[in-house]
Amino acid sequence: MDGSQPYNPRTVEEVFRDFKSRRAGIIKALTTDVEEFYQQCDPEKENLCLYGFPNEQWEVNLPAEEVPPELPEPALGINFARDGMPEKDWLALVAVHGDAWLLAVAFYFGARFGFDKADRKRLFNMINDLPTIFEVVSKKQVKDKSSVSNHSSSKSKSNSKAKGSELKFPKPKEDEDEGLDDEEEEEHGDTLCGSCGENYASDEFWICCDICEKWFHGSCVKITPARAEHIKQYKCPACTNKRARP
Repeated sequence: MDGSQPYNPRTVEEVFRDFKSRRAGIIKALTTDVEEFYQQCDPEKENLCLYGFPNEQWEVNLPAEEVPPELPEPALGINFARDGMPEKDWLALVAVHGDAWLLAVAFYFGARFGFDKADRKRLFNMINDLPTIFEVVSKKQVKDKSSVSNHSSSKSKSNSKAKGSELKFPKPKEDEDEGLDDEEEEEHGDTLCGSCGENYASDEFWICCDICEKWFHGSCVKITPARAEHIKQYKCPACTNKRARP
């Protein structure tokens, strides 16, 4: 594979530089080169992986044949899920796997070259100061969505059901609002997540079940804002299980 020549960073700084370069390559694939990346991930092909290289380039290719491989391998078969979910969700999933792979490679080097506890901690702190690939991709998606929504004033941002959909969303806390009204705070302040039991927070994504009308953190029921856009009627896990019974 291009860019896969032996490369062995031996110091914390070298490993971190390798991490940043591979990260830049994957981010490029999922943002600026996203159309090309999408086309290369054909579900009809064999198991494919997304690689980031120390030269800040990326490649979609088959996994290494040797076992065990010289370096940890990225998530296998990312192409199979491409057409099975909304594109934004698929890109977010690939981004998460990319983050996991980068950490695996970095700490593989750390273990191979005997990094002690202090070196591992320093390496992690350096990595942790950077936004994850998932955060970068999600931020771009939100920015793109905001650009589109600015041209459509007909979309409601209220707590009621969205027009043409059975989804309901708590009103987000936006900068231009200069704070929520007292009535809105009272309305949502005591709302509890039907899954974890924690209180409503205006800076978190929530979704309401159209059957039992309970609110849930999106993270608790594994629903992202991007995925919610494609759901016409949301049923929480409990209501889904009830309806599945004979």
